[in-house]
Amino acid sequence: MFVRIETRPRNHLPWATVGIAVLVVGGFLLLESLDEAQRRAVLTRFGMTPGILSALWSSPQTGVFAKSITAAFASLVMHANWLHLLGNLVFLLIFGPPSERLLGPVRLLVLFLVCGALANIAGALTLGDSAAPIVGASGAVSSIVGAYIALFPRSHLGLVLPLGLFLEFVRVPTAWLIGVWAVIQVLFAWIDPSFGRVAWSIHIAGFIAGMAFAFASRRGIARRQRN
Repeated sequence: MFVRIETRPRNHLPWATVGIAVLVVGGFLLLESLDEAQRRAVLTRFGMTPGILSALWSSPQTGVFAKSITAAFASLVMHANWLHLLGNLVFLLIFGPPSERLLGPVRLLVLFLVCGALANIAGALTLGDSAAPIVGASGAVSSIVGAYIALFPRSHLGLVLPLGLFLEFVRVPTAWLIGVWAVIQVLFAWIDPSFGRVAWSIHIAGFIAGMAFAFASRRGIARRQRN
């Protein structure tokens, strides 16, 4: 299992990370409070539907374009089930706070929203004319993971491993673990972009977008550290 990463002294509450967590949990609970018909209507209206997006290439329509852009953002706070939500929260709460301490809360929010929406759009385009709505913050959280490895390439992640009757604490280079994760995403995306009902290409797009965002933010980070 994962444990907390120590990157620099904790000097403030990572309110952007906490706010994102509250937002996605609130969105999930709101969706869960609806009956089946209402839930299906919300997913259809605000989920990122690949078929609708791909149709824009052949028949551009302003209304459909606006709906797709709205869905790219709105789908970030909707999740299919508790397991889907908790998986994203674990990665958010591990990699979000240290990234926020370096990027700042505003940049982290921009990273989550903009890179997450771009990842949803890029991933949806790989799924052709599928009518199944894409929901979840996976692309946005993957962008935070990508930003983290760009910001802290030499960091280590603490792991607690069960060895027989005992638990052993080990420190492993984060780049190794994230590298394994990235290879898995590419492998499954190559097998089938929707293998196991998971939009693997969205994870890849988010990861790349997050790394690019971190590199583009270097000057802003340097100014922030001088203040």
